[in-house]
Amino acid sequence: MAQKIPYKIYLSEDELPKQWYNVRADMKTKPAPLLNPGTGKPVTLDELSQIFCTELAKQELDNDTAYIDIPEEILSFYRMYRPSPLTRAYFLEKALDTPAKIYYKFEGNNTSGSHKLNSSIAQAYYAKQQGLKGVTTETGAGQWGTALAMACAYFGLDCKVFMVKCSYEQKPFRREVMRTYGADVTPSPSETTEVGRKILKEFPGTSGSLGCAISEAVECAVTNEGYRYVLGSVLSQVLLHQSIIGLETMTACDKYDIKPDIIIGCAGGGSNLGGLISPFMGRKLRGEADYQFIAVEPASCPSLTRGKYAYDYCDTGKVCPLAKMYTLGSGFIPSPNHAGGLRYHGMSSVLSELYAEGLMEAKSVEQTSVFAAAQQFARIEGTLPAPESSHAIKAAIDEALKCKETGEEKTILFGLTGTGYFDMVAYQKFNDGQMTDYIPTDEDLAKGFAGLPEI
Repeated sequence: MAQKIPYKIYLSEDELPKQWYNVRADMKTKPAPLLNPGTGKPVTLDELSQIFCTELAKQELDNDTAYIDIPEEILSFYRMYRPSPLTRAYFLEKALDTPAKIYYKFEGNNTSGSHKLNSSIAQAYYAKQQGLKGVTTETGAGQWGTALAMACAYFGLDCKVFMVKCSYEQKPFRREVMRTYGADVTPSPSETTEVGRKILKEFPGTSGSLGCAISEAVECAVTNEGYRYVLGSVLSQVLLHQSIIGLETMTACDKYDIKPDIIIGCAGGGSNLGGLISPFMGRKLRGEADYQFIAVEPASCPSLTRGKYAYDYCDTGKVCPLAKMYTLGSGFIPSPNHAGGLRYHGMSSVLSELYAEGLMEAKSVEQTSVFAAAQQFARIEGTLPAPESSHAIKAAIDEALKCKETGEEKTILFGLTGTGYFDMVAYQKFNDGQMTDYIPTDEDLAKGFAGLPEI
């Protein structure tokens, strides 16, 4: 008799992965190297170490080491909330009347409310090991800033956060959680940095973007002795740390002989998506198994589906290294009506290369349909999802309904990145019928593309 799949699959503490997985080691075509914006040449370890902690810079440049040991202090912290559960969405399956089997990996069972803590604790650890005073960062919807504030409090580090202005105003309670954990939170763009003042002069009244906030955070780091910059998404080092999600998921699937056909993740900069799919992608790259991967992004910030694969600045102020990625241009600023995260103008170089090779797919969805899916999921499965996660929920429901039409019994797996309890202003707008969709025109995107560097 087939093994009954429990509603929630919990791994034991002994099954917690002891190493991160680096998918770049199995990629035949490696991601294009980061370039020094001044020289146009690949950045060196010394150059990158001026911005990032040295050990993190080494991880960023390492394309060959498949598995990297997780330090015991980080493992000890992980044990407070990991392993996280893999849940069978029995109620959703029944409500959709689909033959599909639906699973989701839930990352919201920690105080930060999201998967971001997996990397923030690693980056704070390496900063502490290096003897730094503190770190600087940006945050969009606030999950990363919250996670970093928690990690810095744990290691006794100073934490300076530049929060995208529209989120700073829409999500005051997320801001207050950061402050409770000791972080200094500044709405971006601000008058506190040279690049912030420049952006405000060029775009008066702007609601901000992650690109703006990154520029301010980097300037703050390089102009204050004893600080380094840390980032919650996009970078290869972040995908490495987030691979803990996919490694746990794979272990749980193997334990119960679950074989996903489709693996879905929301896509902003790539941290959650990359973390979830990396180990499965590794199996695909090595020819051990095959999966359909789907990246789901907002129609208002469609870097994969409508962006250009080119070298671009990682930030609006053009002070960071250049990365080859699917991008809308570093000057692209999402519409103020964009309610969730997933606001970055580009996509992880790792994921961009995998997408360019046809190893994964991408789709964009409008936010009213995303919140409709979030409401449906909350009412059926009992968990209030973050808007970011709800992009994956929307795509998973669509795929399950396709199975209903065709009669195929596919197994669908998606990442539920966190909870939506700090996103109630957006939910209120949806419930009141005040939420609208915005899809940038080709003319809107052309403005961003015009700023791409000539490499």
